Amino acid sequence: MEIFKSFSFEAAHRLPHVPEGHKCARLHGHSFRVRVTIDGPVDPHAGWVIDFADLSAAMRPLHDRLDHRYLNEIAGLENPTSEVLARWIWRELRPRLPWLRAVEVRETCTTGCVYRGDDAS
Repeated sequence: MEIFKSFSFEAAHRLPHVPEGHKCARLHGHSFRVRVTIDGPVDPHAGWVIDFADLSAAMRPLHDRLDHRYLNEIAGLENPTSEVLARWIWRELRPRLPWLRAVEVRETCTTGCVYRGDDAS
């Protein structure tokens, strides 16, 4: 069974490694949307994979570190692309959520990425 919960946060960033003149080199902000997906068996007694409140509790410290922040100042997010952010969130959540299946990051309504932990870097 897969379940998911969505979260949002507001943050500013700039991308330091884009070509000169690229619009994303300038400081700008997004209303980021993050979807965390868990994969696991349904507990026969509780009737769920995990309590959504527990999923929210696992994400809360990350939300506090990201919301209304300048992402480039956070260790590991010096080049805060959606891909880097998704991997960073995965690595932070995985110890608390061993059944983590995917982290989706959307920086606009039409752009984003999905990370499934299949990358060794």
